[in-house]
Amino acid sequence: MKIRTGNILNQKQQSLQVPFLNKVRGLCFVFMLLAIFADFTGNKATAQESKVVPTASDSAKITEKPHSPRKATILAAILPGAGQIYNRKYWKVPIVYAGYATFVYFIVFNTKNYNDFTDAYNFVNTVYPPTPPFLFPQPPNSLAVEYNSSQLKEGKEYYRHNLEVTYILTGLWYILTVVDATVDAQFFDYDIGSNLTLHIKPWAPEMGSNKIPGFAGGLNLSLRF
Repeated sequence: MKIRTGNILNQKQQSLQVPFLNKVRGLCFVFMLLAIFADFTGNKATAQESKVVPTASDSAKITEKPHSPRKATILAAILPGAGQIYNRKYWKVPIVYAGYATFVYFIVFNTKNYNDFTDAYNFVNTVYPPTPPFLFPQPPNSLAVEYNSSQLKEGKEYYRHNLEVTYILTGLWYILTVVDATVDAQFFDYDIGSNLTLHIKPWAPEMGSNKIPGFAGGLNLSLRF
């Protein structure tokens, strides 16, 4: 019986070439990531080395009084937007007043409609004594002619409910602006510090430990604070 040793060796060589090529491609990918991160960290180190020399204005800023959350809260409570200005968040001031303008618009709108429906409802449900035609009171608005008593009552209740909801939302918006100013003031002087660092490193399995066909690899993230 003849043993085909040549075919067996060829099959072994072909079976070993596939994982070897995968590992070579994986190592090339890892080296490429290392080069990218080395360039990134080199630029970061260069930027850190070029530190600005402290000046007299910097030392003066250190001696300034810390930012006061209590003052920011009082300012925001007295005048909407004043707390945001104190916190130097000027871009929030238009948002604060845009919210108030929206709620004021709906308050005026719902109040007008509520008063119109109320006047019309009271007019329809009022019994007038017999009077000459020219002395008969005129309707307060067109609603008294277009709708009956039940419809006027329903419209009056509808706009009264909307008016109450608008008042509640306006109060919540006021509280939200005050809380926003307080929170911003709390973090105004917050210093993250130089100890907070995030390291990103490429990862690849050791030679011979990868049992999954194909390339396996990833990134290691480490946060220090």
